[in-house]
Amino acid sequence: MRFDVVTLFPEIFAPFLTTGITRRAYSSGAVDVHLFNPRDVASGNYRRVDDRPFGGGPGMVMMAEPLEKTLDVIASERGHRAKVVLFSPIGQRLDHSLVQEWANSDGAVLICGRYEGVDQRFIDAHVDAQISIGDFVLSGGELPAMVLLDAVARLQPDVLGDADSHHFDSFNPALDGLLDCPHYTRPEAWAGQAVPEVLLSGHHINIARWRRDQQLRLTARHRPDLIAAARAAGRLTAQDEDLLASIAIMVG
Repeated sequence: MRFDVVTLFPEIFAPFLTTGITRRAYSSGAVDVHLFNPRDVASGNYRRVDDRPFGGGPGMVMMAEPLEKTLDVIASERGHRAKVVLFSPIGQRLDHSLVQEWANSDGAVLICGRYEGVDQRFIDAHVDAQISIGDFVLSGGELPAMVLLDAVARLQPDVLGDADSHHFDSFNPALDGLLDCPHYTRPEAWAGQAVPEVLLSGHHINIARWRRDQQLRLTARHRPDLIAAARAAGRLTAQDEDLLASIAIMVG
């Protein structure tokens, strides 16, 4: 897959693309990332990419023409027009299912807005999808683009050290959309706390049950909405429901 990132600050991406385990995805081309700066195609001596908003108000707005010209350059390289994604407060909230959709796609053009935003005429003409990573405002779309790229890269084959690792991430359907359980490593005792005995038992069925119970307890305490979603989808067993009922009684 190929992702073309349109950003005024391509240098921000250099350490991101070459650091950490997900760099395997970028260096191998499994997630092929290309960076484009609208200033490179902007007109005039100053190569302006932004201007003051009509109607007044603070800040600047990214101009439509440099962005459109950048899309033309990208289309020329690709040989076709790709889907265009803008990171925006009105966008669909990024979650595991949306990440999975993009991980199974051919990629997209990611528009990293800056300042007060992007000229609406460009959005109306070219943007196919808008994505939000939360109800807060950042200085630009670069960090959301990295969030999407990192999440997509983790799901590609041969990127993580253990091919099954991401199946045990929180929110993954393999965990029925629940939170992951706690994890422990050496030493067996630290700061007066011991590793749960069941994890040292070598009894795989008991370990699996303990982990499931912990997932349910953590999710019920911190994200009850995920419990409700799993229940509505029929993902909870009778044993799961018994544990959840006991938790509710203890809380009550």
